[in-house]
Amino acid sequence: MEALERAVRGYLDHLAVERGLARNTLLAYRRDLTRYLGFLEARGIDGLAGVGERDVGEFLATLRAGDDEHPPLAASSAARAVVAVRGLHRFAVRDGRAGSDPAREVRPPTPPRRLPKALPLADIERLLDATGGGDDEPRAARDRALLELLYGTGARISEAVGLDVDDVPAGERDTVALTGKGDRTRLVPVGSFARSAIDAYLVRGRPALATAGRGTPALFLNARGGRLSRQGAWGILNAAAERAGLAGRVSPHTLRHSFATHLLDGGADVRVVQELLGHSSVATTQIYTLVTAEKLREAYAMAHPRAL
Repeated sequence: MEALERAVRGYLDHLAVERGLARNTLLAYRRDLTRYLGFLEARGIDGLAGVGERDVGEFLATLRAGDDEHPPLAASSAARAVVAVRGLHRFAVRDGRAGSDPAREVRPPTPPRRLPKALPLADIERLLDATGGGDDEPRAARDRALLELLYGTGARISEAVGLDVDDVPAGERDTVALTGKGDRTRLVPVGSFARSAIDAYLVRGRPALATAGRGTPALFLNARGGRLSRQGAWGILNAAAERAGLAGRVSPHTLRHSFATHLLDGGADVRVVQELLGHSSVATTQIYTLVTAEKLREAYAMAHPRAL
């Protein structure tokens, strides 16, 4: 088991240092590979050289079916785990820890293609107006600034809470520097509504919150004066959704999905949206074009006399 654990540590170090994978991706891979090591240990396998193609295939089957300790995984989660396992075995061969790759022919399940869910603009406005209190109340100012930023830039929640004050320099708040997956940084325009909300927060919200802390460069602070966490930001979004009557319709990515969909609805080029979202491939962004195409079909069916 110790040899297996060393191999996993070496692989994760390789991903972090040489491939530059994001921290959240590394944590997910670590969870997947810890489960894989437990599976191999239960089969009496103590080194990657002793793993066969059948072992990898049966591990995939347990991911989808579940076992005594784990519930079944969705196709997308199982696919990620298989990618982690295949990468581990490829690394082991290249690093001289195994002579062959038993996972080479094992293919991850194809996740069903789900269209991202975007809110209509009227619901977005209700959500933004439901941050509670006036702008002179520190947490209300922070919450408004956070949600305006998420919708105004399409930032992931992790990117928003990772921002420092210097990422939105004074007098130049028409852009914000967002650091996404793989530690890639991109400059994204900030609209006037988000800019005004951030200004109000920096003047009337952040200084009051900062008094409870020990000093941090973070843009968004929690009630203790430290950096707001992803869970804290999600809690803010969820609370606003409940107040706006949108409970059950909002997820951490809802504002990001709405940002992309509304841009495409407004005529933005898909490659521009790709850059704004920080997608490495335009194919990832093109799923949003399916959403707008579906809206066109619905409008056609409702309005054209020969549609039905």
